[in-house]
Amino acid sequence: MGKRILAIDDNPAILDVINEILSFEGYEVVTISDGKSVFDMVAQVHPDLILLDVMLDNLDGREICKALKRNQEFSDIPIIMISASHDLRNSLDQPGAPDDFIAKPFDIYYLISKVNNRLAA
Repeated sequence: MGKRILAIDDNPAILDVINEILSFEGYEVVTISDGKSVFDMVAQVHPDLILLDVMLDNLDGREICKALKRNQEFSDIPIIMISASHDLRNSLDQPGAPDDFIAKPFDIYYLISKVNNRLAA
C-alpha cells in the first residue's frame, strides 16, 4: 500500500474528490469531516501527510494546524492547508504554519503535484 494521507474537510463532496483522485494515484486515503476528532485520527492513522481545510464547522483549521505542529508526536507530519481564501499564502512562514497551501477551487493535477512533492521530500 502507498503512503497514507489524512484529508479533513467538512464538505463531503470535496472529501470524495480528494479520496478518488489520490486513491487513483496509489495513496491510501482516510477522510474525516469533523475537526474535533483530528487528534484521535492522526494518532490512529499515522498519516504521512495531512490535507486540512481552513474552515471546519465551528473550528479554525489554522488553529488545528498550530496545535498539531506544537505536538512533538505529530510535528513532523507535513500539512497542506486547503482554503477558498487566497491570502493564506502569507502565513506560511509563521510558527505552527502549514507546510504548503492549496486554494479552492483546485485543479486536480495541481493537488496531485503538491501531494507528490511533499511526500517525495
